[in-house]
Amino acid sequence: MVELFNIGHYGINLLGVTTALGMLIGLLLVQKEGKRKRLDEDTIMNLSIYTVLLGILGARLGYIIFFDPSKYLENPVEIFNITQGGLSIQGAIIVAGIFVFWYTKKKNLPLGKTADTIVPGVILGQAIGRVGCDVFGIPMKGNWPWGVMVRGELMHPAQLYEVALNLILFLIIWKRRYTAKFEGELFYIYIIGFAVNRFIVEFFRTNPQAVGPFSIAHVLSLAIIAAGILSLIYNRNKNDDFHVSDNIEEVSLSGSWVYGVIAGTFVLAVIFYYGIHFFYSR
Repeated sequence: MVELFNIGHYGINLLGVTTALGMLIGLLLVQKEGKRKRLDEDTIMNLSIYTVLLGILGARLGYIIFFDPSKYLENPVEIFNITQGGLSIQGAIIVAGIFVFWYTKKKNLPLGKTADTIVPGVILGQAIGRVGCDVFGIPMKGNWPWGVMVRGELMHPAQLYEVALNLILFLIIWKRRYTAKFEGELFYIYIIGFAVNRFIVEFFRTNPQAVGPFSIAHVLSLAIIAAGILSLIYNRNKNDDFHVSDNIEEVSLSGSWVYGVIAGTFVLAVIFYYGIHFFYSR
């Protein structure tokens, strides 16, 4: 990881900074969306924070269970060595989704409306957090101009692909807020879209293969896509007469800062991959 500076004996790396920034901006967006949808702000913020923390736990458990269980059975202490990587976003989605379902039932919150409130902040936060990742993809087979030279080898900037795809998904969700056909639609668009993004990016990453050219992450992504599409179709058919904009409050929320964050995130990602790594990877 690219280390920016030290505080005492602790190094502060770029991934930690961008992850924290992504969380902060994501939480700000959730807060504004919660107000727009007339949801209790404190309850929504508590839910968001718990979801982030449990999502990290789920990402770790998902990686241990699906990707390399034998390694952690032989060395259980490595389970806690999260600084060396080993996170599965599919595991994060599953655990976080289960928690949101439980929490909304406990607090008597509308599940679909609550999930739709959270997902714009989640996907934008994921895009921003991914900027600091320096685990590159597979070597390029051709001399493509967008490749990143890492220790003498031209690599796919898989993280940059994912940042771009996540920003596109965020824009789709952001534009859909006022025209969704039922509460919960944005959530299904998120899980389908994010799984599609990961399915695409996996072709440029090195992960254990499960079936032919497809990795375990491919298989998990396909399962999430299938479940999401079936749920989306079922709920759309069940809510033909509902329009989500009938159940929200008009709150002043300028889109300019959101688009500024999107542009800034992508520019920062490009500078990072083609600037900072020019020096760190020689």
